[in-house]
Amino acid sequence: MRLVVDLNKCQGYAQCAFLAPDVFTMHGEESLVYNPRVAEDQRQGLARAVAACPVQAITADGLDGAAEPTAESAREASHGS
Repeated sequence: MRLVVDLNKCQGYAQCAFLAPDVFTMHGEESLVYNPRVAEDQRQGLARAVAACPVQAITADGLDGAAEPTAESAREASHGS
């Protein structure tokens, strides 16, 4: 999973830092620092942070799971053919 924050959009509301403190950190009142590579076990906090951003400055590739098929979806695809 890869994370991107548009720092031109970011207004420093810090909702992301509250919801995913292992990923986002505020330095000072307006400077956001983040890790662009997010571990799988941080998916839930990251999803909350993305949803909570009031200016929609955060995007995360693979967060919705569409790019990463589950075992169940793979079984359904093989049975549907």
